[in-house]
Amino acid sequence: MRRLRSAKIVATLGPATSDEPAIRALFERGVDVFRLNFSHGTQHDHARRLETIRRLEKEFGRPIGVLLDLQGPKLRLGTFEGGRAQLEAGARFRLDMDRTSGNGRRAPLPHPEIFAALQEGTELLLDDGKLRLRVDRHGADFAETTVLVGGPISDRKGVNVPSVLLPISPLTPKDRDDLDVGLAMGVDWVALSFVQRPEDIDEAREIIGTRAAIMAKLEKPAAIEHLDAIVERCDGIMVARGDLGVELPPERVPELQRQIVRACRLRGKPVVVATQMLESMIAAPVPTRAEVSDVATAVYDGVDAVMLSAESASGKYPLEAVAMMDRIVARVEADPSYRTGIDATHESAQSTTADAVCTSMRQVAALLAPAATVTYTSSGFTSLRAARERPAVPILSLTPDIATARRMAMVWGVHAVLVDDVHDVGEMIECACRTAHAEGFAQPGQKVVVVAGLPFGQSGTTNLLHVARIPNHS
Repeated sequence: MRRLRSAKIVATLGPATSDEPAIRALFERGVDVFRLNFSHGTQHDHARRLETIRRLEKEFGRPIGVLLDLQGPKLRLGTFEGGRAQLEAGARFRLDMDRTSGNGRRAPLPHPEIFAALQEGTELLLDDGKLRLRVDRHGADFAETTVLVGGPISDRKGVNVPSVLLPISPLTPKDRDDLDVGLAMGVDWVALSFVQRPEDIDEAREIIGTRAAIMAKLEKPAAIEHLDAIVERCDGIMVARGDLGVELPPERVPELQRQIVRACRLRGKPVVVATQMLESMIAAPVPTRAEVSDVATAVYDGVDAVMLSAESASGKYPLEAVAMMDRIVARVEADPSYRTGIDATHESAQSTTADAVCTSMRQVAALLAPAATVTYTSSGFTSLRAARERPAVPILSLTPDIATARRMAMVWGVHAVLVDDVHDVGEMIECACRTAHAEGFAQPGQKVVVVAGLPFGQSGTTNLLHVARIPNHS
C-alpha cells in the first residue's frame, strides 16, 4: 500500500477513534503514524489501540508507526473557594504552598521547584497565558505578585514560567510508569514533553535505550536556547506550537518553527509540526483557509510530518480531517515551486563517506530520473541519510528489522518494506529490483539507484551506490 506523497501524517487516537473500524478508516485515508496521547485515556485503552494497529499492519502489509506521547510535568494551581475567583489588574496576589482553597487575593501553588527558580520581576502566566502576574517578592514557599493582566480563574489551571529554567525532570513518576508499559507494548517513538536541556534527552535515553526512538517536544523557550544540542542528541523533534505560543509572543512562533525545521533538516532528523493545524475541523467538516495555508507552509518548508491532535482524537470529523491533510500535502508537493524551495534550502554535505554517497545519490537521481532510490538498512541510518537529501524520487527502504521499518514511517519520502537478510551485494541488488517492481515503484526496464552500507548489519556504514535496471523478466 503506497502513499503518493513524501510528507507523512501523524494522527492522534482518542474517544472518537478508538475502535478498529475507525482506526482502519484513518489509515486508509492516509495516516502513517498513530499517536497515543498518555495525557488522556488509560494504559489499557492505549494497549487495545496498539493491538488494533498491529493487526491492520499485518493485513495491509505496510509498517505503521506508533508514537507514545508522555504527559510530562503539569504545573497547576490548587483549588479556589467556590471553584473560581476573579483577579483584578493592579491588585496584589499571593501564591504559596498552603493547600487551603484560594480566593481573589491568594492561591495554592504546590510546586516548590517553581518558587526555587523565581527571581524578582519574573512573569508567571496562568490559564494558557490568559492571566499574567509579576513576581515582586519571593521565598522558598511563596511569591508575592502584582496582577498585570487580570480575569477569571478556576481550579487547577496551568502555570507557565516562560523565562526560567525550572529544576524539573521531564519524566514524572506517571511518565516512568507509562513508559514502562509503552515500551513493553512495543511503541516505536516516544515523545518527551517538557524538554528544557540536552541532558533531559540523556535521562530518557538511559531508560529507553534502543527500544524506541526519542522525539523531543520543543514547547519551552529554554529548549530553543539549546536547540542544536537537543537536535543532536534526540532522534526526532516535534514543534509543539501550542505551548510555545503561550510562553513566547505568538508572532515569534512561525520564525521558531522555521528555525527548528532548518536545524533538523541540517542533521537529517525527522521533524513534526503539531498543534492546531486543522483546529476548526474539531467541530466543522471543512477547515479555514488560514489553516490550510498553515499546513501547506510546513510542507513547503520540507517537514517530515504534520500532526492532528483533537481533530482526530475527539473531533466530529476525524476522517475528513485526515483526508483534508492528505490532499493539502499532495497538492503542495505537486506544485513545481515546492521542488524549487526544497532544492534552495538543501543543506551542504559534510566530509563523510555517508554524505558523499548520499549526495551522489541525489545528483544521480536528478540526472538519470530513476523510478526510485532504494536503500538497504538495518538500523535506518542509510534511509535517514537519504531522506536528508530530499531526492526528487521516492525512497524505498528495505530492512530486515520490523522496528526499523516502523520508525521509518515518520520519515519524509520513505516507504519501508520488511525483507529477508541478504548476504552479498548481488543478492541485495536482486532484492532491491524485485521489491521495487513488486511494490509498484518501478517497471521492467526502468532504473533504480541502490544505496547501502557494507558490511551488512553494521550501523552508520553507508558506503555503496549502484545504479540497477529492473530486468524484463522480473
